[in-house]
Parts: sequence; C-alpha cells; structure tokens
Amino acid sequence: MATITAALVKDLRESTGAGMMDCKAALTETDGDIEAAVDWLRKKGLSKAAKKSGRVAAEGLVAAIVGEGVGVVVEVNSETDFVARNEDFQKLVRTIADVALSSGAASAEELTGKAYPGGGTVAEAITSGIATIGENLTLRRAGGFAVEGAVSRYVHTQISDGLGKIAVIVALESKGDKEVLSTLARQIAMHVASANPLALDASGLDPATIEREKALLAEKNAGKPAHVLEKIIESGLKTYYKEVVLLDQVSNHPDHSGKTIAQTLKEHEGKAGSPIAIKGFLRYALGEGIEKETSDFAAEVAAAAKG
Repeated sequence: MATITAALVKDLRESTGAGMMDCKAALTETDGDIEAAVDWLRKKGLSKAAKKSGRVAAEGLVAAIVGEGVGVVVEVNSETDFVARNEDFQKLVRTIADVALSSGAASAEELTGKAYPGGGTVAEAITSGIATIGENLTLRRAGGFAVEGAVSRYVHTQISDGLGKIAVIVALESKGDKEVLSTLARQIAMHVASANPLALDASGLDPATIEREKALLAEKNAGKPAHVLEKIIESGLKTYYKEVVLLDQVSNHPDHSGKTIAQTLKEHEGKAGSPIAIKGFLRYALGEGIEKETSDFAAEVAAAAKG
C-alpha cells in the first residue's frame, strides 16, 4: 500500500479545492493515485469547489460578535447577493465569527486553520460550503479586540443577528461602569458606520495619505510665498483631520450634542467613574476594495442567440 504523504495531500487539495481530510481519504481509497483520487472526489461531489474558486466573490456578509470585553468582525464573500439570504451561509458566517471570538484569531489567515465545530478546520468548512451552496466563498478578513472595559458592535442593514452589509466594533479601555461603556461604545460604533474615519488619530493615518493631502493644498495655493504656504498647509491638514480622524470628528449621534468624539469620551468619564480611551475600532463594509466583474446582459443574450 502506498504511503500517503503530506505532499500528496497538498497537491490534491490544490488541484481540487477539496478539504484536507477528504483528500487524504481519497488517496487512501485509491492507493495514492492522484488521478484516481480526483475521480473519487468528483464522484463524492467534493471537488466541484475547485471549479468555482476562480470566480469573483464580492457579495456575502460581514459579521460582528461581541462578548465580555472582546469583539470580532469577519467578512465572508460569495458571488451573489442571494447567498446572503441562505440560512446555511448565514450559519457558516456566524459560526466562523464565533470561532474567531473564542480562539482569539487575529487575522483571516490565522482563523482558517482554527478548529471548526463538528470537525475539520474553518478552511475545510468553507470548502464544504462551496460544494453545498454552489458558489465560490472566501474568508476575506477578520480582526478583533480584547480590552479591560467594553467592546460594542453596530451592524448596518442587518439581515440576521450580527450579520449585515456594514459591521463595526469599538473597543473602549476603562475600569469604569460597564453599562455606561457599552452604551457609549455602541453609539460611537454607529458614528463610525456613518462617518467612516480612516484612523483613530492623526498618527494612525498612512503617511502617503498625508503627503497627498499636502500636495493638493500646495497645488491649490501655488504661487503664494513659502511662509504663507506653510501656514495654509498646516491649517488645511487640521481641517482634513477633522474630516477623517475619529477623535477629531464631530459625533453624528444625537445624544452627543455636536461634540467631537474626544470631547464625548471626556464627558462620559464622569458617568463611568474612570478615564476612557478608545483602544481601537474596526469597520468592515461588504466588498469594499474588491474589483467586481461587470457584464453587459443584453450583449450576453445576443451572443447566446447567435449560438
């Protein structure tokens, strides 16, 4: 009997997209014959995931799950929006988020290798989901926080508990009253969903973004003396930070009376009975940054009619 090596299993996984344990079983059944193992998987309906793996997946769901001082967000993509209404897909996304929360996985790469309830790994559960649902599915990203304080969530266009199109978590670090912290964190999460800040503070902005803003300000004010231009750029950056930096943004939550997020935190320290700091926030909008395929439906129909 042939020895089933890890390299053989890897090769079969890459060519079929089937799960590791399924590949190992196929190779065992076929005495290590790769071609026969592919046929074995096809007969079992386990290799069809590979046919779909190249398709663009930009739809799906984002999930936000929180617990005592912890919270995670994940994005799992599908090819079509219809899949988001599929109960099996919703269960898959929610379970993956639960695994992220319980395991403390800090990234999608780390999360894929974590154990999935019922057997196998998260990666294998996704592969199984591809075979069952019939579309390419991908775990695109995952992240979270653990703090001494509170983590709250807000999910926009929610279609099921914790699942929707935009998911936000906000982590507040404080020894203060948990109820006050949880309420405040949720209010800030609602603001983040709407305002979409780029960073917590100016130091968190990409230096390239700041340089681009400086270049724009310089171009708009070309011809002015150097010392004047320097002040204009300095003032312009302060205005820019108020637009894109969370702590400098004016809260859009009605309970905060037009105060900045920094001022809101300071105001709530008295209610909480302790200093409050934002450890971080995560905002996942479904499919952002994915280049979606476009098609001309009329042209496709015409092409089909020509045979």
